[in-house]
Amino acid sequence: MRHAIITAGSKGLGRKVTEQFLKKGVSVTITYLNDKKSAMKLFEDFPEKKERIHIMKADVTDLRDLHSLVQETIHRFGRIDYLINNAGPYIFERKKLMDYSTEEWNAMMKGNLDAVFHLMKLTVPHMREQHFGRIINYGFQGAGSASGWIYRSAFAAAKVGLVSLTKTIAYEEAEYGITSNMVCPGDIVGEWKESTIENGRKSKDDYTPIGRPGTGEDIARTIDFLCHEDSDMITGTIYEVTGGVDVINRYR
Repeated sequence: MRHAIITAGSKGLGRKVTEQFLKKGVSVTITYLNDKKSAMKLFEDFPEKKERIHIMKADVTDLRDLHSLVQETIHRFGRIDYLINNAGPYIFERKKLMDYSTEEWNAMMKGNLDAVFHLMKLTVPHMREQHFGRIINYGFQGAGSASGWIYRSAFAAAKVGLVSLTKTIAYEEAEYGITSNMVCPGDIVGEWKESTIENGRKSKDDYTPIGRPGTGEDIARTIDFLCHEDSDMITGTIYEVTGGVDVINRYR
């Protein structure tokens, strides 16, 4: 049985990814930081898959937590096939680069870039032994071309660095059957993060060129495709799942 680690996989976009893996028969280890209730609800929603669900409290900026996460996963399931780096801090307040504190800058780097490096260090050796692995990172629209993003400078800088990391690990680990790709969601907000494409099509969104809001299922389906065994020719790529929306220029 394949096994996935999905950071922050209990709610938001991560929740839909978790659901997608469980429906495909994949066992999952998901992390949460503060909202234990949302995490435990997975057992209620998937009672027939309880043995395939492993829930851990973990802060991705804490290296000790990451070591425990991987060690416990290997101890219980014996393998790690998919690493979905869904977690990552975000500062919602809109402010210019010069207004960021050192603490805020460090938090963006540690949570969105450093954490991925550390998780790769911990999981890739197991993927090498299996001669199979799928790594999925998250970016933003325009990340692949190192676009500037007004009022989101620290987050954007971390994610652009992650683009290079995503591509580099893809090239370096290809010989071991490991792929690495990035998915860049559009403007998916609020309840739409845990919603389905079917529900999205029932709602009109004039801001998004395709005419409907993006949903968590849009992201989960893309990740599912990239994680397929037959998707081994797809590596080092940046996928934008935006419906054509121009996120970074919205507030210019």
